[in-house]
Amino acid sequence: MDKTILDQILSFGQQLTPSMASALRICLILVLAWLAMAFSHKLIRTFRIYISSGMHDGEEVQRAATLGRVFRYAVSVIISLVAGILVLAEVGVSVAPILGAAGVVGVAVGFGAQSLVKDYFSGFFLLLENQIRLGDVIDAGGKSGMVEELTLRYVRMRNYDGHVHFVPNGSITTVTNMTRGFAQAVVDVGVAYRESVDQALAVMRTVGTELRADPDFAAKILDDVEIVGVDAWRDSAVILRCRFKVVAIEQWTIRREYLRRLKDAFDAAAIEIPYPHLTVYPGQGKDGSSPPLHLSMDGATQHPGGTQ
Repeated sequence: MDKTILDQILSFGQQLTPSMASALRICLILVLAWLAMAFSHKLIRTFRIYISSGMHDGEEVQRAATLGRVFRYAVSVIISLVAGILVLAEVGVSVAPILGAAGVVGVAVGFGAQSLVKDYFSGFFLLLENQIRLGDVIDAGGKSGMVEELTLRYVRMRNYDGHVHFVPNGSITTVTNMTRGFAQAVVDVGVAYRESVDQALAVMRTVGTELRADPDFAAKILDDVEIVGVDAWRDSAVILRCRFKVVAIEQWTIRREYLRRLKDAFDAAAIEIPYPHLTVYPGQGKDGSSPPLHLSMDGATQHPGGTQ
């Protein structure tokens, strides 16, 4: 019976025309390419999960996920190129001259596509030097946001408003990673000039201590609040600065909560949070007296000698 089946297969093969046979081979190439791509993706994903299971550092897990995504992308490109070459050979296109001319064409394309080549080289070093990983909040190429995808060609990030930015790697000259290791929640607070700086700093320290003691925020704050002190003198306020060492990506949450609590604490302590205002100085005579000053309803300043 096995011989009969084999004879039928051979007979069927002899009945096929060359075009039909070529079409079947093309279909077989495409199916094998699809299977190879699916198998390689699953293998890379399984290997990444296996490696990540032995990691206890969240940053290393993110790096493994980033590298796994890039490897899947590279494997897809390689398999697609090989399948394309085999399909071209089946339809009668000579592959040897194409491969032979690839060097000459590559030089010509290289001059015209220098930015593309730069993108791939820059992307390779971004991965090699571990500058960017999935889930990081970065500022790169003039755009900022959370990294959602990282390839050898571009970085895709989404900002707070939900806008998606695609930044070519070649345009990235400086990367500011705001979620690497830990972060600092820096808070600048303005108080009126007439207020006691020491009292305001004491209230800031008390609120920071209470915030770290709160169970909802204790795990996000890594150290006690650091009171920096007076940072600047502005037109209508003395700027006081403090900061918290926090878990990466939590600096904005801690800053918002601290400012909310500090507003209530300043109100309870009757510490004025200033707003822009203007002090009018009418001048003095030689004898030390000041001329009378009147303000009209339209805001004009009236002096005895006229209106200014």
